[in-house]
Amino acid sequence: MAYDQTDRPSVADRLDAELRHAEPTAIIAAAYREFGDKLAMVSSFGAESAVLLHLAAQVSKDIPVLFLDTGMLFGQTLDYRRNLANRLGLTDVRDLRPHYQDLAVSDPQAKLWQTDVDGCCHIRKVLPLDRALADFDAWITGRKRFHGGDRLALRVVEAAETQTKFNPLANWGKEDLDAYVLAHDLPPHPLVAQGFPSIGCWPCTSPVEDGQDVRAGRWQGSQKSECGIHVARAPGVLVSGGSGNVGGDI
Repeated sequence: MAYDQTDRPSVADRLDAELRHAEPTAIIAAAYREFGDKLAMVSSFGAESAVLLHLAAQVSKDIPVLFLDTGMLFGQTLDYRRNLANRLGLTDVRDLRPHYQDLAVSDPQAKLWQTDVDGCCHIRKVLPLDRALADFDAWITGRKRFHGGDRLALRVVEAAETQTKFNPLANWGKEDLDAYVLAHDLPPHPLVAQGFPSIGCWPCTSPVEDGQDVRAGRWQGSQKSECGIHVARAPGVLVSGGSGNVGGDI
């Protein structure tokens, strides 16, 4: 079923009222019933991604999974993406890459992250995802309230600019994730054991010390805390990561 712009807020409000206390699998199943092949999942295949991917696979292994291959990911992340997708039997993982023309014009030497980190995220993450999501009416994210910031008020279902967004893990805490991983023997991202509790592109991700915030290693030394894909914006507008939503797994 397709929804026009005026439908989305009412659809999101209805589904959020129905699902705000539901278990993650029930939320994903409801999203799949509502939107069918117009539903996608976005995953970073990062430190916490295995849980949501496993949950989605219980509903349908055919839900498209959109993976942002920025060209600056750790090799371990690319290996983990292949291995985890195979293990879970995911049939439609789509690697989204920045357009050659965008890189040629804005980042020909792959050094934009040194001078304009928001611009780097924009051409390597925001634009590729916007292009891919144009084919869908709804998408699933891995955001959780315990990541803090604006996510403390995260809804289970929300109306975004052009799609409905589902956040099946909004209600779960770190202990819930850890228990699910243990119960289902899910493999960890290999960099977690090396002190990386949150993993993005290699130039902007650092290990953290014991007791530091889980996000302390992302864009270290700057005020940036979000790559931009979850920041409200007008179409085509480059957004700043700023100190708004605290990022986590997509």
